[in-house]
Amino acid sequence: MRRRSLLGLGLAAATGVLASARSIRAVSRLNRLRALAPSPLGQGSRLRALNPGTWIDPYTDFSPLVERCAQQGWTLEIPETVRGQWQWFSGTDAQRRDALEQAWRDPSLDGVIYVGAGWGAARVLEAGFRFPSRPFWTLGSSDSSALLMAQWNAVLLGAVHGSTAGPEAQWQRTVDLISGRPVEPLRGRGLAGGIASGPLIVTNLTVATHLIGTPWFPSLQGAILVLEDVGEAPYRVDRMLTQWRSSGLLRGLAGVGCGRFTWKEDDILRGDFSMAELLEERLGDLGVPLVMDLPIGHGFPNMALPIGPQARLDGGNGQLSLLR
Repeated sequence: MRRRSLLGLGLAAATGVLASARSIRAVSRLNRLRALAPSPLGQGSRLRALNPGTWIDPYTDFSPLVERCAQQGWTLEIPETVRGQWQWFSGTDAQRRDALEQAWRDPSLDGVIYVGAGWGAARVLEAGFRFPSRPFWTLGSSDSSALLMAQWNAVLLGAVHGSTAGPEAQWQRTVDLISGRPVEPLRGRGLAGGIASGPLIVTNLTVATHLIGTPWFPSLQGAILVLEDVGEAPYRVDRMLTQWRSSGLLRGLAGVGCGRFTWKEDDILRGDFSMAELLEERLGDLGVPLVMDLPIGHGFPNMALPIGPQARLDGGNGQLSLLR
């Protein structure tokens, strides 16, 4: 009995040490996240436009965006590399990687705005880009989701899923987010009830699917995952979500939200799932809150959401809110 008691005490002590160690690691990670959160933008902040993907029209007029930033007291640089072209990219992989590294390592910059889309951001990661451990704002969506997710995987806050185009209300939400001001909750359509909280991860489904198995795909354990996509028929979305399910990536989520999934409705055949039916069928049995039709994704509105901060998803009333 004495030996058994001693073993029990030893096990309890060891369990306590392990729990304490886990708690210390959790607190340490939380403190690290707080330490690496970028300061809100304000008068005198400097930003730079980067195009990590497909080339854009060299005559693209960036003056409306420059003016929008100037109205906030920010300076936006438009380097010539933004209008470059190599094959269907804005530059070689090495050139795009170097442009990204120079921006991240420039102490005079407070952040970057990813312009353009298409395809190419993941190739910049493959080309060897590594995130410096510094607070930094990054704004983008679509193909740039690869960089936003990789930034969060590197435990760096500051990534914002959103766009610079669109109506004034959409832009104002982006400004409020990166200026440190509170923003209103987003509302969608609740399909699976309950309330969940956890770090927010927002991404394009196709882009994120092609990061699976790479060093840049972040942990989804305990997270609220928000997905969107464009130009993908329901059977292709079915194919991707089935891969996510089969690989176990959707186990352990706190909640799921869906933004806009835009495609040509006239492609549907008799007996096919509609997009809404497909998303509900693939995501509705996970046992977590599910909210559809959030106002994010390709098209308007594409309301900005940060990646990494704590959020709350209410599957009853369809509300997604940020926790401060």
